[in-house]
Amino acid sequence: MNAGGKNSESMKTIGQSTNSTTCAEFQDQLPELFESGADLKEQEHLKTCEQCSALVSDLEYIAQQAKLLLPIHDPSPAVWENIQTSLAGDKNSGSGSSSSPTK
Repeated sequence: MNAGGKNSESMKTIGQSTNSTTCAEFQDQLPELFESGADLKEQEHLKTCEQCSALVSDLEYIAQQAKLLLPIHDPSPAVWENIQTSLAGDKNSGSGSSSSPTK
């Protein structure tokens, strides 16, 4: 325990006691929270901090929109055939070395 009578470990943990987490501490832990799939709305810090709550909302929106940018389907079989043909051609025309061609 520190001089204030609070355990220093609880001061660093999100979601423990009331408002012990600073914005900087919360934002440092955001990547891990997003990756874990935790329900961020349940984080104590977000219940009292409008700035971090807005940040999380913006990040969630950006993540949702980014998913729309990626193709959802696999390339057509013709693409895979072209890749195979190209690789086979490189294999047959190369001298067996794995170095990149020079310009």
